[in-house]
Amino acid sequence: MNPEIEKLSLTAQKQTKRIIGLMSGTSLDGLDIALCEIQGAGVDTTVELKEFVTKSYKPKIKKRLKGISSVSEASMEEICLLHSWLADYHGELILEALKDWDIPPAEIDCIASHGQTIYHAPKIQHRQEDMPNATLQIGDGDHLARATSILTISDFRQKHTAAGGEGAPMVSFVDRVLYTDNSEERILLNIGGIANFTYLPAQNSNKQQTITTDTGPGNTLIDAAAQQYFSKDFDRDGAIAKIGQVNRKAVDALKADPYFKKPLPKTTGPEVFNLKWVDELLYKADVAEISPRDLISSLTRLSAETIADSIDNILDDNQQPTIYVSGGGIHNPVMRKWIQELLPQCEIKNFSEIGFDPDAKEAVLFAVLANEMLSGDGFPMDANDPNSKKINFGKISFPN
Repeated sequence: MNPEIEKLSLTAQKQTKRIIGLMSGTSLDGLDIALCEIQGAGVDTTVELKEFVTKSYKPKIKKRLKGISSVSEASMEEICLLHSWLADYHGELILEALKDWDIPPAEIDCIASHGQTIYHAPKIQHRQEDMPNATLQIGDGDHLARATSILTISDFRQKHTAAGGEGAPMVSFVDRVLYTDNSEERILLNIGGIANFTYLPAQNSNKQQTITTDTGPGNTLIDAAAQQYFSKDFDRDGAIAKIGQVNRKAVDALKADPYFKKPLPKTTGPEVFNLKWVDELLYKADVAEISPRDLISSLTRLSAETIADSIDNILDDNQQPTIYVSGGGIHNPVMRKWIQELLPQCEIKNFSEIGFDPDAKEAVLFAVLANEMLSGDGFPMDANDPNSKKINFGKISFPN
């Protein structure tokens, strides 16, 4: 037997595995590195977050990634080069983190690498009937495994699209296993570049259907406007939104986009929701002269309303689930305040009250998916149907 295969088999049989989960989102702000200790598999999975850090990208790295991300045209040479280079760079950041934590790389069982999404193209967006759902992440798993000498599992979203899924959102698989409560009805809301949520009915209720869906823009439009008009990476603490005024006509013009009327579940990305989209709709609505401050306030309101509308769409009049928030949007008090006002029947809490650092949630998600690839029998193909066919996520890359 190939020694790497033999080592893989032994790793899969370990009762407790140390897995590093990685996440780099559409905000392009840096790499989230979560060191997890995971026991069991499937419904018996337990996770403990041992260490977490976000390694920020330098401006020149952000610029290069932005040049090929969510754009209709890009240099094939640049994509090819960055696919390999980014993996090597992520390897350097992982080794830095392990050194800071005083943990030898040999003590890590595997890396779960999401990579960097540069284009997301489900059928709902590309509308080409003869083409499949598709998504593309760069950050080659083979380069990462070689750079760190650690077994690496990557390309999680590719398996989902290969099996007919849209490649996003994927949180339901883990949310259902780790955070379903016996008596509390929960919504796990993640406000990243794109916002998504998972609805988890209480185990002792008569509601059985888990729902996972994107809602539309989370931070992506706000970040883009802050960068373009204020030379800031994002609207820290909602400071700009707080002093701006919501332009109701502008918000309504943006909400008129057909995406928001599509039934749940659905997925989307910055390929649709970007400043070009904003400019076109505001021009048609004759509100193109909106001030930058009012624009950011209005974009923040757009995210809050479309999140609240999507959640309200799945709730009956008497439902009062608790909403646990993670992702960058949790740090925007203006958005959080508006969501609470729009959903007064729901109590909104920080995800840390039932889990861990909310900024680490997505990185931990991929660590759990990697653990299932190694030691479980897979997760349901349909995130909203626990009885659907199971698939294993990820591609395995050996260090040697």
